[in-house]
Amino acid sequence: MSQTKFNTQRLTTSAVMIALATILAMVCAIIPFLNLPFGGGFTIASMLPIVIIAYMYGMKWGFFTAGVYSAIQIVMDLYLGKGSTIMALFMPNSDDFMGYGAAVAILIIDYLVAYTLLGFGGIFRNKIKNKTVALTLGAVLALSLRYIAHIISGYIFYGAWAEWFFTQDNFYAIGGWILDSFSGKGLALVYSIFYNGLYMIPEIVITAVAAIAVSKLPVIKKN
Repeated sequence: MSQTKFNTQRLTTSAVMIALATILAMVCAIIPFLNLPFGGGFTIASMLPIVIIAYMYGMKWGFFTAGVYSAIQIVMDLYLGKGSTIMALFMPNSDDFMGYGAAVAILIIDYLVAYTLLGFGGIFRNKIKNKTVALTLGAVLALSLRYIAHIISGYIFYGAWAEWFFTQDNFYAIGGWILDSFSGKGLALVYSIFYNGLYMIPEIVITAVAAIAVSKLPVIKKN
């Protein structure tokens, strides 16, 4: 295959996969029970197409594709109405306003960094011969890194919600124990791990299962 044909194929495949990831994310975003009331929600393996690109074409191209997808995520949230929350971060009269520096940092960590980390999905492509294992472990690692990015953001910017969160009726059983055991920065970290885990852990499991399934397809191959 000539380099020109390869580049065209790579661009076309990546565009299709980005579109597929976006459609899956948009569909899941309008299903109420998949989304948490204060941000975040799990999807039906919407990030797997980006992980597949990283596996097929390598991490460098995977990071580029994931970076494009991260920007699309911001635009998509604006389009779907979640943008009211995003915009509120920059409005001084909003309850969500933490300062322009914090607002920019949240967008960078929760969107640009968190989703670009999906490029790590291709980290095992030349290290593990078994395609199923390489793709699945790559997916788990990439999404786990995204989870960590959200934990960092939540710890820094949303820790003040921790005490209120763990006093809600839905978390009465564990909330009391957590509040008795942690305080201050420790409580903020536990809150961020717990809250973001509510959607990221199911997302990781769903994506891993889907990766095992689609890895059997002949079209999923290293280029």
